Amino acid sequence: MTQPPGEQDGEQGGGLLRARGKLSGEVTSTELFFDLVYVFAITQLAHLLLDQLTPRGAWQTLLPLLAVWWAWIYTTWITNWFQPDHRAVRALLLATMLVSLVMSVALPEAFGSRGLIFAAAYVAIQVGRTVFAVAALGGQPGLRRNFQRILIWSAAAGALWIAGGLAAGLARDWLWLAAVAVDYSGPAAGFGVPGLGRSRTSDWTIEGGHLAERCQLFIMIALGESIVDIGITAAAPGLAYHPGVLAALVVAFLSSVALWWAYFDRTAAASSETIVSADDPGRIGRSAYTYFHLPMVAGIIAAAVADELVISHPGGRTRLAAAAVILGGPTLYLAGQALFKRAVFGVTSLPRIAGIALLAAAIPAGHLMPPLALLTVATLIVAAVAASDAAMPRSPAPAGRPAPPSCPES
Repeated sequence: MTQPPGEQDGEQGGGLLRARGKLSGEVTSTELFFDLVYVFAITQLAHLLLDQLTPRGAWQTLLPLLAVWWAWIYTTWITNWFQPDHRAVRALLLATMLVSLVMSVALPEAFGSRGLIFAAAYVAIQVGRTVFAVAALGGQPGLRRNFQRILIWSAAAGALWIAGGLAAGLARDWLWLAAVAVDYSGPAAGFGVPGLGRSRTSDWTIEGGHLAERCQLFIMIALGESIVDIGITAAAPGLAYHPGVLAALVVAFLSSVALWWAYFDRTAAASSETIVSADDPGRIGRSAYTYFHLPMVAGIIAAAVADELVISHPGGRTRLAAAAVILGGPTLYLAGQALFKRAVFGVTSLPRIAGIALLAAAIPAGHLMPPLALLTVATLIVAAVAASDAAMPRSPAPAGRPAPPSCPES
């Protein structure tokens, strides 16, 4: 996250940097192709959680998810400033894509025999990408200095990731937790380095529309993976097609629709307009998009696992682990949206707070209900939250916020 140059600087860089102006923030086919490997990464994470539906398994899914998201979002920031279709940048993205594939392949055994492979691939992505930026910006001292700060933070976190990959047992957990703490505190701390200063969000003059669209596409990737999982589970040869399974298929699909609706009906477009017109788009990009999209993605992954469980076993009592993902997925998703709307619009989303409270209220009776019934309850709650957005009047954000008139206050 650095200060991008103006259009003139981009011309001086031979097209390496994005020019600022009309259509400059369009998502390119190179970026869309890059995303394909992260479809596989999301699938790996969902299956990892499904195979280990325990507190330990949730922890061993969360830490790799944090790395996967950080690798993707940092690349998105890079392509916000660098021209993705420039040959050198395209080569960087393709190389990053290959290493991301290696990282994704190692995901299921990240806490086992492939821990070092996973860590080394992640560090290669984070450090290698930033080294490229530092080397390519020799004629841009201000922008280069910001990337130098990022490189130092990435290298410090990388040392902990590699040490964790070499360690075993709980030592790996603690070292990777420390690595995540360094990684995720970097943007909030402005990548401060003694002697090099720190970055300010006001310096990160980003193409807000591009960053918003990229994050919206990642949400769509996660939702697409959940749809694929629904289809694969329902098409399993050994699954008997009885009314309960068919009903579970319908409700699982409607669950994905509700998650999509709650974000894309009004919030996605209004937030894009807001960051484009903001005086400090870097601040919104750092909080709303870099940090607060993560719980939404985590919620979708948990919801996808819940859909698989319910389709496979729609009747009987709901196991505690199944209830946790059936209710926990939407809770994470709505919490992420509430934080997101607060960061973008400066408002508290009361419908989302109410939705979280209703999901929490369903916990005591959750294990007494059949899985299909509990998933139906969770889906209706998310759908009600989404419907509340459409019912709320469109009005400007509070004073001091450069939000457009279409900003939903819910």
